[in-house]
Amino acid sequence: MTIQWKGVMPAVTTKFTSNDTLDLVNFEVNIKAQIEAGVNGIILGGTLGEASTLTDDEKIVLIKKTIEIVDGKIPVIINIAEQSTKKAIEAVQKAEKYGANGFMVLPPMRYKADTRETTTYFKKIANSTTLPIMIYNNPVDYGIEVTLDMFAELAKCKNIQAVKESTRDISNITRMRNRFGNRFAILCGVDTLALESIVMGADGWVAGLVCAFPNETVAIYKLATTGRTKEAINIYRWFLPLLELDINTKLVQNIKLAEVATGIGTEYVREPRLPLIGEEKDQVLKIINNSIKTRPTLPSY
Repeated sequence: MTIQWKGVMPAVTTKFTSNDTLDLVNFEVNIKAQIEAGVNGIILGGTLGEASTLTDDEKIVLIKKTIEIVDGKIPVIINIAEQSTKKAIEAVQKAEKYGANGFMVLPPMRYKADTRETTTYFKKIANSTTLPIMIYNNPVDYGIEVTLDMFAELAKCKNIQAVKESTRDISNITRMRNRFGNRFAILCGVDTLALESIVMGADGWVAGLVCAFPNETVAIYKLATTGRTKEAINIYRWFLPLLELDINTKLVQNIKLAEVATGIGTEYVREPRLPLIGEEKDQVLKIINNSIKTRPTLPSY
């Protein structure tokens, strides 16, 4: 399946049971809700997917299950976040074997690679597969920035096609366009900057709160890209308190609570994460419940 790097692509959560096993029933409920809302792809195994806690076998189960659920309607993209080039290439080859349509690739984990090391890492991964790749550029959380000069080098790899732009600098969208035109698709990776990024020319949105609110997320994107910016702004202003739950160290717990509130998920996380309790949980639930009470009626789009 050819990936069109545009639209809304949820970085989905992994569902667990109370016994800490994969909950494929609720996982399927959520994926179907995303498809029905009109998302453009599913991204598995990111931070929201608690990938660092998953075994290789569990990742394979999730890939195969997602391929089964989407049934060719939209692409399935696998996050690659590894400590070594060798392990990253192995992860790519396994995911490709089980039906992945493309990859979102982070820089090397733990080790803060320099420019030459980072570009070599990305290029070796790209050369190990013919499937399309989106580079995840998030220096805030991962300590390595993929600069414009680095993208110029990566442009030599035809299957490096997109960037998840999470530098928190919206001007970077314009810098990318000025230098590369449409060579790279640009998808916003920060929920609280999504509408602003789309207005400035981003092609899509790798989203977090979409896991609980898929219809609202898709509505914002579609309204904003069809000239109905004022309507998109109205929904976005309502959405912002929820979106801010994504820029938090407890984003997984926060978003899973929101999924419970909208009936398409569960609260269970995998240790070392623990479910929220006490005042911290109350504060998050207050935001979620207040937002649900004032949930807007979406226009046709």
